[in-house]
Amino acid sequence: MKLDTDTIKLTDLASCGGCAAKYSAARLEQLLAGFVPVEAENLLVGLSPADDAAVYLLDDERALIFTLDFFPPVVDDPGAYGAIAATNALNDVFAMGGTPLLALSIAAFPEELPMEMLAEIFAAADAQVRAAGGLLAGGHTIRDEEPKYGLAVVGTVHPKEIWPKNGAKPGDALLLTKPLGTGLIMSGYKRGAAGTQQLERAIRWMRTLNDKAAEVLRGFQPNAVTDVTGFGLFGHAHEVAERSGVRILLESERFPAIDGALDVARRGIITSGDPRNRDFAARHVELDDVPDTLVALGYDPQTAGGLLVSLPRERAAALEAEFEARKLFIRRVGWVEEGAGVAVA
Repeated sequence: MKLDTDTIKLTDLASCGGCAAKYSAARLEQLLAGFVPVEAENLLVGLSPADDAAVYLLDDERALIFTLDFFPPVVDDPGAYGAIAATNALNDVFAMGGTPLLALSIAAFPEELPMEMLAEIFAAADAQVRAAGGLLAGGHTIRDEEPKYGLAVVGTVHPKEIWPKNGAKPGDALLLTKPLGTGLIMSGYKRGAAGTQQLERAIRWMRTLNDKAAEVLRGFQPNAVTDVTGFGLFGHAHEVAERSGVRILLESERFPAIDGALDVARRGIITSGDPRNRDFAARHVELDDVPDTLVALGYDPQTAGGLLVSLPRERAAALEAEFEARKLFIRRVGWVEEGAGVAVA
């Protein structure tokens, strides 16, 4: 039976949406521990250690970035869903310092969904890939009762300008290029604890490519970069700290939140991904009398989140000034120290 375009809600067809649908990071670590890392001279970034994307050397001037990302609907509007899913995948290329070149769709939809809805999802994704400087050149679609959509993306980067997760150094400043709280607002909206205004703000951030932020960063030679997505700020900060062999100090009073996100947290509403993120990162995160609402914000799984940037402290003020001059968001959220783990003050 064909579903009615006017009444169907995409999120009703999914058990969870966006990056909250990610496989548990703790279980993922166990799974990957069973893999023998691929060793190849030209494989610059693979599973040892894993990063936001794989990187393969072509020659002295070019390396290929390859990534993929897909998830169930995070919003009901088909166009917004397609754009957000595309943004989330494309942002992995920007997190590695590269530029998208080519993308393929990864799609799974119920056959009963109206073709008009599917066309909106694909068209919005295509527009977002083009806005990022790439081309959507095909893909693969299967039948599935739960909708899922995303992209496999190939990009390029200079071999000496790759941004890894494992390069943070003591003395670095830690900055974030988007506010937090997309998961909280999505969950709050579904439960009547957030309104359409808060929803629209979250969608606007989730549709925002990290291309302009990456363009500015290229002139500042960051030591480490990752995008904050399904594992939340605390989970991704833990990844950077562990792989860099450093201690990250986060200042909770400086955590940027999308308007309405903390109101949802105060009501005790969290996403399905929050407990999984705590299971993954809590034993590595020291909380020094941090309010519960900010703890929830730190564990909140983000969809198409901002870049978490570690760069020498002396460059931080100039970077912030350049972002401000271009009317781009940035907030210093902490520092990098000698030691291990993540401390939240």
